[in-house]
Amino acid sequence: MPPQRSGPEPGAYPIDTGTAVLSLAADGWLVTINGAESSHIDPEDPQRLEFEYMRQMAHVAEGRWPVGARPRILHLGGAACALPRYFAARHPDARQVAVEIDAALAAYAREWFDLPRSPALRIRVDDARTVVESLTPGTRDLVVRDAFAGERAPAHLTTLEFTAAVAELLDDGGLYLVNCADDRQLRLARAEIATIGAVFGHLAVVSDAAMLKGRRTGNIVIAASNAPIEVTPALTRALLSDPQPAQILDNSRARAFAGRAEVLRDPIAPEAG
Repeated sequence: MPPQRSGPEPGAYPIDTGTAVLSLAADGWLVTINGAESSHIDPEDPQRLEFEYMRQMAHVAEGRWPVGARPRILHLGGAACALPRYFAARHPDARQVAVEIDAALAAYAREWFDLPRSPALRIRVDDARTVVESLTPGTRDLVVRDAFAGERAPAHLTTLEFTAAVAELLDDGGLYLVNCADDRQLRLARAEIATIGAVFGHLAVVSDAAMLKGRRTGNIVIAASNAPIEVTPALTRALLSDPQPAQILDNSRARAFAGRAEVLRDPIAPEAG
């Protein structure tokens, strides 16, 4: 277990999956995991999201809940819990679970930052797929996948079979949000969109124009639901007025963007004998 401290202190910390570096950043703290920027936390303002893909996720999700709603949210990949802090501030009655595979990182996040306590936010140390496949169907309004092994999402969290398990977990009208990191070729992003679109009836894709045109390496947000995802003027304005302006592709354009990309599947287990 990590040693108990009085508060965050900059430095490098050993965790189960490598090294976490905590450093002072603009208006808060930056957590870097094995060289990759993982979380930004503003201790004074939980609604400040430094990473643009998190702001994009928040914009897409917020329009689906009325004032006073109590969304049930499952986060696959916890790190320092920046997005759970945001939703807790916006929806104090939300019930959230953050799944983090690294026990030491989860303990540090609780130690360093003023995270909401259970049942508002429970951190569960486990593999994300194991958790998804163990929960009762129809018990979540939102599932957020923001888990990484190095620069990409773990392969077993990208397949058709895993996506079907997520769909089973969501209530009617539930929303699945995915952070897909990819390079300029966009092969993984197109394959993920095709895979998710093979399970869900409605899609949307959000990113900045340069990313969508294959001009840079970065993040694409994929939204999926079995209820329509409305690309409203308000949502479009919110994305375009962001410090990193983003575009949103509606269902038909998202599927066209995927093109003929192959659906990702679980490996076929060898036959016994």
